[in-house]
This record gives sequence, structure tokens and C-alpha cells, in this order.
Amino acid sequence: MTQSRTAATFAPPVMEARRWLAGVTHPADRPLLNVSQAAPVDPPPAPLRQAMAEIVLHDAEAHLYGPVLGLPELRAEVAAQWTTSYGGKVTADQVAITSGCNQAFAAAIATLCTEGDEVIIPVPYYFNHRMWLDMSGVSTVPLPVGDSMLPDPADAAKLITSKTRAIALVSPNNPCGVEYPAKTLSAFRDLARKHGIALIVDETYRDFDSRSGAPHDLFTDPTWDDTLIQLYSFSKAYRLTGHRVGAVIASRTRLAEIEKFLDTVTICPNQLAQRAALWGMQNLGDWLAGERLEILDRRAAIEDNFHLLAAKGWQLLGCGAYFAYVKHPFAMSSADLAPLLVKEAGVLLLPGTMFMPSDLPGGESQLRIAFANIDRAGVETLFNRLSSLEL
Repeated sequence: MTQSRTAATFAPPVMEARRWLAGVTHPADRPLLNVSQAAPVDPPPAPLRQAMAEIVLHDAEAHLYGPVLGLPELRAEVAAQWTTSYGGKVTADQVAITSGCNQAFAAAIATLCTEGDEVIIPVPYYFNHRMWLDMSGVSTVPLPVGDSMLPDPADAAKLITSKTRAIALVSPNNPCGVEYPAKTLSAFRDLARKHGIALIVDETYRDFDSRSGAPHDLFTDPTWDDTLIQLYSFSKAYRLTGHRVGAVIASRTRLAEIEKFLDTVTICPNQLAQRAALWGMQNLGDWLAGERLEILDRRAAIEDNFHLLAAKGWQLLGCGAYFAYVKHPFAMSSADLAPLLVKEAGVLLLPGTMFMPSDLPGGESQLRIAFANIDRAGVETLFNRLSSLEL
């Protein structure tokens, strides 16, 4: 019997986790700590919301169809800022705006792959990437990582076959939080180029990287666009999650193919969202720098307070950007532990099984904590609750 595309993959993990809340009440003195989703819960800053209101009222073009590959001014701004921040050369016609970063990934895969092709992805992986590959008839080839949570290009080389079309990386990583060293990304670029495949680098969380300066030098290569496809999201930087605006940076030839995909899916990116992203890029540099420092402080709070869990046998496997990835000490799968934590600890987080293929070990002992929406006090509360568990 023929299987539909959507039946080829699993249910959305975040939506599944939300169903664990049904019928569970939380006392006023112990409200739910929701560390399940990597998304700001606050709206855009007031100046940006005011700018968006003015756009809605006075910019008639914001309510009409626009160019499929995005607002020219926004594409130019991304190119200019990328050229400055990465130290290489990016032009406006190498930038396309998408309806969120997930769509950027989907569009890139659509230009690279056909039925039966393969894409190498480090595991634990970002589950939406796996879901899209499943629905595209593309095989996910898992690349296990070591204790450092960093993928090894030498291990990836052993997985490349005649069907391999790309290696897809996320840095800073989701779900593990680790920041991939520049030399690691360069080695993956060299590997991909050697085999004539693409290197997709999803940098959704680039604005919250702990390192100063450019996190890599991929764009300084004059021929970067023969191999590299970079993905980006404005959602985290400017709290525009509900407006769905992202970007893909690639060769002009690749974007000509991506245009076909985007035209048949959304016709054009959200016009208000694009203008909001442009305003943010041009006016919120100092504000974003402050947001980055706050996220870095929350990361530091994870590391400062993890001794509360370490004393009970927990391990911190990775920490950075929005995420802490941990190993729990209990004699049960994280798939069972995570829903139990809603009832026993008032904590909603995601099990490692949601980030791993079902036939690979590891996920059953792992949990992801998305800490971007809890401050230092919230981190300490979280760890106190988890460390007091008796299961």
C-alpha cells in the first residue's frame, strides 16, 4: 500500500510534549517550568513593535505580494552585514529570504535531493531536519558524535556514498548547544567540496555564540558558494518567531532553483516580517548585544549551578546558545521520564529520544533543556526540582 509523504515521518515533538500537560495542574507556589521549546516567549521590543505598527498603517507595499526571493533592501542588508561580520564577500543576489529557517532548509534540500538520496546529519539531530528528509524520500544518514558532542569529519567521510548529496550541520547546535570550532567547519567544507556535495550550515543561533568575532571563516573563501549553503533565522534575534522570517545564503544558481520551491509554497515571504527584520538589523544592534549577554549569563548559570545535579549523578554533555543537553541517572528511558517530570517536578522538557533515530542508543538517557526563557533564579529552581527527584 502506498504511504503518504507525511506518514513517512513522526509527529511534531513539541506538540507531542505539550499534550503531556493535559489534565495536570501546578500549584501556585510551584508553577510549570517550560524549557521544552527554543523560542522567546516575549514579544519583539517596543521600538520594533512601534515600527511594525507604522509599517502596517503607512506602507501599502507591505500588504501586497513581493519578490519571491525577498525584499531587496533586506537581502542587501544581510549581504552587507555578513560581509562585515564574517570577513568575506556576500552579495545581495546570494541571499534569499524565507518564511522561517525551517523553510530555508526545506528549500535547500529540494534543490539538492531526489527520492533515494542521502544526507549526513550528526546525531543527536534537530528533529525538524529529520522530518523534512523523511517527507522528501531522502535517507538520513546519522553521524554519531563523541563525548564532546562534536562531529568528526573523518567519521563523516566513511559515510559518503554515491547517493550522498549533503552534510547538514547546526552551530551553535540544537539540541546539544555546542559551538563548532572554525577548524571543524572548514574541515567539513573541504570534505564536502572534495566529494562534490553541499555543506549546509544552519546558524539560527549565531547571534548568541559565546565567541567574539566571526565563528568561522567559510565566507572568506572566494569560491565559498560552490559548496556552502548557510541558513539563518531572524526569529531568535528580534523575537519574530510568529512572523516567520529566515534566510538562505547560497550561490546565485542555487537560489534560482530555490525560487521555484518558494514560489509554489508561499509565493513571497511575509512582507511585514521582512520589514521588521530589516528595521531590527538597522536599529537594534545595541539591544541585540544586550540580549546576547543575557543569554550568555543564563548559560553561565547552567554551568555555575550544575553541581546540584552532578551530585545526583547527572552529566552535562553540552551547553550553549539556548540549550543544555544532559544525561540523567535514572533507570528508565527519557521517553518515559520526560512526561513524568511534568507531574513530579513541574518541568516540561524534551527527551533525547526525540533527537535520535529509534535504532541508535543514547537518546534514552538524555534530555534537552531549552533555558533561554528562564533567568538565573529559574535555572536554580529548575536544578533544585530535578535534583530532589526520587524515582
